[in-house]
Amino acid sequence: MTEDPAQLVPELAEVSAALFKVVGNGSIPRSTISLVQLRAGQVAGSTYLTVLHTGFLRKAGESEERITSVASWPDSPYFTSAERAALALLEAVLQQPAHGERVSDELYAQAAEHYEPKALATLMFAIGQVNFFTPIALIAKPVPGRSFTDPWK
Repeated sequence: MTEDPAQLVPELAEVSAALFKVVGNGSIPRSTISLVQLRAGQVAGSTYLTVLHTGFLRKAGESEERITSVASWPDSPYFTSAERAALALLEAVLQQPAHGERVSDELYAQAAEHYEPKALATLMFAIGQVNFFTPIALIAKPVPGRSFTDPWK
């Protein structure tokens, strides 16, 4: 797509602003949100989202070890138990298990051990936020590495 979908459908700006406000309410560290959204980009196979969230993490001062090991987070020593719970929740939402439900009661309880109810709801919305933008990244194909505000050719 050579045109910015947000210019074609300007109502998107209001929805996007609301999502950023909800996710940025301060109940979860911004770094956790960015780690989750980076992993979502990886799982979705979106270079644009992967590059975008990697850039956000670098600008926030995250270490290269943490950024590069998001793809293999279960085996990485660089994440807190709260971050692991958030990443596990994201993967449960995005990846269909062979058997059973995606988000089991056990997984929810594990996440709830680390996040108060508002933070857990915010984490759910952060997963939804990146999933809202995933079709744009995969269908419209913004150019990876270009400005977040001007990613089209």
